[in-house]
Amino acid sequence: MNIYTPFQKFFRPRRLRMFYRLLNVTESTRVLDMGGGAFFWDLALSEGLPLPQVTVLNIRPAGDQSRRFLSWIVADACASQLPDNSFDLVFSNSLVEHLSDFRTQKLFADEVRRLAPRYFVQTPDRLCPVEPHFVTPFIHWLPRELQRRLIRNFTLWGLSARPTQSYCDELTEEIALLSKREMKQLFPDAIVRSERFAGIPKSLIAVKGAPATAFAMSSAEEVLHTS
Repeated sequence: MNIYTPFQKFFRPRRLRMFYRLLNVTESTRVLDMGGGAFFWDLALSEGLPLPQVTVLNIRPAGDQSRRFLSWIVADACASQLPDNSFDLVFSNSLVEHLSDFRTQKLFADEVRRLAPRYFVQTPDRLCPVEPHFVTPFIHWLPRELQRRLIRNFTLWGLSARPTQSYCDELTEEIALLSKREMKQLFPDAIVRSERFAGIPKSLIAVKGAPATAFAMSSAEEVLHTS
């Protein structure tokens, strides 16, 4: 079993329902999924949620992620070349932290804000003690050079996947987790919310376009708290 599967099964259905509720997603909503794939939209169908008009933007072709209900664009999320306000809203889950540095993350954030008047952008919270990609406590708080040396043999992901050292080096340069302050800098017109588990910060979500009343907690299972 994929080591991420238990976490995805717990958090992602709740996050998807939050997305639908906050932004009133319907069958007619034009959604751009930046850096995504089929996962959330397969999940929406399995949860009985209405399927919006989804276009996936990814640097890779669809491959086995191809679905009859998804349009697919191969493009750079930091420079898509799409017209302004091409969509009703942008959805992005766990992409921005893979963009290496704050300058590139700013290019992505500007593109999100250009392509739709509303958006929902999620990323792991750097304050979370467990690094989500390597499923190991505290490693992301260490200097990058030390992380590079430890990833392959001293993280749960490294011991499970047995990546090459060169791939570990690439990931060390690629992943740049964000703080809440940095997310607010990237998305100044959004409300930035903290997703928590047992009171511990887990993820950050920048939301623009939801009415203030939509942020009221609708059920005990939604563990998001206004920042």
